[in-house]
Amino acid sequence: MRKHGVKIWTVRAVLTLLALLVSGLLGAWLFLRGSLAQLDGRRTSTGLSAEVTVVRDAQGIPTISGSTRDDVAYATGFVHGQDRFFQMDLLRRVGAGELAELFGARAVPLDKSHRLHRFRARADATLAAMTPAERRFLERYAAGVNDGLAALASKPFEYALVSAAPRPWTPADSLLVVWAMYFDLQGMLEPRELARGWIRDNTSAAQLAFLLPEATAWDAPIDGDSVPVAASPLPESAPAWWGKPRKGEPTRIASADFVDSVGSNNWALAGSRSKDGAAIVSDDMHLGIQLPNTWYRLALRFPASDGTMRRVAGVSLPGAPPLIVVGSNGKVAWGFTNSYGDYLDLVEITTDPSRPGQVQTPAGWETPVRHEESILVKGEAAEKFEVRTTSFGPVREAGGRSYAIHWIAHSAQAINLNPMKFETVDTLDAALSAAATVGIPAQNFVAGDDQGNIGWTIVGTMARRAQPGIASTFPLTLENAGAGWQTALAPDAYPVLRNPPGGQLSTANSRQLQGAGAQVIGDGGFDIGARNRQVRDQLAALGAGADVAGVYGIAMDDRAVFIAPWRERALNVLDAAALDGKPQRAEFQRLLKDSWSGRASIDSVGYRLARHFMWSMHDVLYGAANGEMASLDEKAAAAAASSRWPAVVARLLDEQPAGWLPSSYRSWREVQLAAIDGVIEELTRDGKQLSAATWGERNTATIVHPIGNAVPFLKPWLSAPPDMLPGDANMPRVAGAKFGQSQRMTVSPGREEEGVFNMPGGQSGHPLSPFFLSGHRDWVEGKATPFLPGAAKHTLVLAP
Repeated sequence: MRKHGVKIWTVRAVLTLLALLVSGLLGAWLFLRGSLAQLDGRRTSTGLSAEVTVVRDAQGIPTISGSTRDDVAYATGFVHGQDRFFQMDLLRRVGAGELAELFGARAVPLDKSHRLHRFRARADATLAAMTPAERRFLERYAAGVNDGLAALASKPFEYALVSAAPRPWTPADSLLVVWAMYFDLQGMLEPRELARGWIRDNTSAAQLAFLLPEATAWDAPIDGDSVPVAASPLPESAPAWWGKPRKGEPTRIASADFVDSVGSNNWALAGSRSKDGAAIVSDDMHLGIQLPNTWYRLALRFPASDGTMRRVAGVSLPGAPPLIVVGSNGKVAWGFTNSYGDYLDLVEITTDPSRPGQVQTPAGWETPVRHEESILVKGEAAEKFEVRTTSFGPVREAGGRSYAIHWIAHSAQAINLNPMKFETVDTLDAALSAAATVGIPAQNFVAGDDQGNIGWTIVGTMARRAQPGIASTFPLTLENAGAGWQTALAPDAYPVLRNPPGGQLSTANSRQLQGAGAQVIGDGGFDIGARNRQVRDQLAALGAGADVAGVYGIAMDDRAVFIAPWRERALNVLDAAALDGKPQRAEFQRLLKDSWSGRASIDSVGYRLARHFMWSMHDVLYGAANGEMASLDEKAAAAAASSRWPAVVARLLDEQPAGWLPSSYRSWREVQLAAIDGVIEELTRDGKQLSAATWGERNTATIVHPIGNAVPFLKPWLSAPPDMLPGDANMPRVAGAKFGQSQRMTVSPGREEEGVFNMPGGQSGHPLSPFFLSGHRDWVEGKATPFLPGAAKHTLVLAP
């Protein structure tokens, strides 16, 4: 009887545990289900003037229709709040420097660097200066966000995992999201200037001019075939640091994790060259990619000033003012790429013991305003630190020097709601005029209208310099502070190009102009230009009568035009003598020859070897310098100082000057072989075979929800598949493990039904949503799916 009783109790205990487990899993599942967006039905919402309908297609892409723009803003906030609130929360916290409240002490250093700019206080001031209509627009959006969040049966799942409660949305938060994009798009300006300052301080004038050229043969400006800048004379000798390794590291270092995160392409074809006579505009903005995707697709319908219903389609940025960022309004289509102009100065400030508490700036001696900032830290006491602000901006330290950060993002013109003008402009000229009034991080604006006109300008806040030129790309001293920016640039001073003779325009983050307008923009870190040259040449090759499919196809161009010369250089030094007794070098040579497709294709070993060879040469020559620059800022490096370094190294390999040969090598041939050996060492580590080092093996997507990185056991459910991706930097099809084409769009205004679009993630940030990864496979494969939302599958009505 005792044994029988024990068995009964054992069975009961097991059944009880199973019941508890099932109950727990069911509860967790129900909790997760409770935070899914409402797709159908009818809801009452206070503050609406009339009904608003939210019609979604099979991918969850909404068309929002309302009788006023404010009502549409409210409904946009509602769907953003339901589908993407946690993403929005992270963006406002990035802008304000408040991530540690969710993620603890590890986020404090980033929060401090961002809190230095006090953007939350600036957001409050900007909001107070807006018109009542502008504030009402942001208030309606915030009300929609909060009502959408409150309508969820349970809070977004991310908050349960970080043990926090979502904080209500405010109008000022939408401005912080735009400042978060300033960090993303202009955040390299400080480390770039510090890197350039270090190189200036550790070279002669002649060496500096050679190492940091203003242009190369790769540049492809939109107002000419090339930039007519003569190559600097080659100095007789190199700087003392040249060709030396970082301290404590071996002489040869193969770059295992190099990143080229400069991105975005856009181009336009005039109606004179299109099949139907309307302009065709294409755009693919390159950003860090995670889940959910940066962009949220939608179409908006609301009455225009003439009473007709206006339809605007494209992408929005959840949390930012509820506008179409890039898209088409039926009359005009437009796209952005980061402009990489000169929008920030580091101004060195000095002190004097006889003037305690004061600093000397270009404006004279002043007492910085001191602000005590308190950073809330999850699980720990708040961390307080002091921010000192001068008339030239907040103060930061680097390399034993103090600098005021004079950034256009601090200006009163940095953010406004003028991007809304693009929703209703009817002509290219109206769009170009509107662009010069917009307050966002400055972008290349390429647009076309339904009459076939195309044009380019800069959209966003630009800096006006009394003395434009190269001096402002280095840290400024009191003596040359006149090169710094003075005020925001007036709209009538923006450079503009309309209907160029060739009937095409393209930008890809490289130098835009060869003429006077180039000085107005300045150089804030232009890409080397190879990508835009490839785009431009492919666009020209389309000839006349092109259609949307042909124009879109350029975004899929992964030809290795830029890397091909590096393959040839490696093959040239791998002669019989170099291979004698070196079987791995022989294998390297074989793979360069046999596993080379001429593209950054996933099965190509040759592409990966040639690319690694280029970067290994960079590490051999710039290793010591990069180590020193990193002590100033972790992002400061030779590649940050100038993207044109490959052209500098290529010239040295072609001319092979004795004065620039690193002291530890006997010949330039030996330098190149050392770089090749470094690649071999890196790629065969841990017993790996060189033949297995395909480009796809290295270029495998790691697209993950932030919570997947914070809670590793959930990563499989919060990640996109680990697809091998063709494409790379310095070609139109930009693709990296977690950086690349965040969307692809090609559209002809007035013919939006023929337009195409895809992006790496779906509409929802919720892993149980059918829209979490909807469209991802199309993006991986480059499939041209429709630009406009499809047939209605769900309808939600928001009523007053």
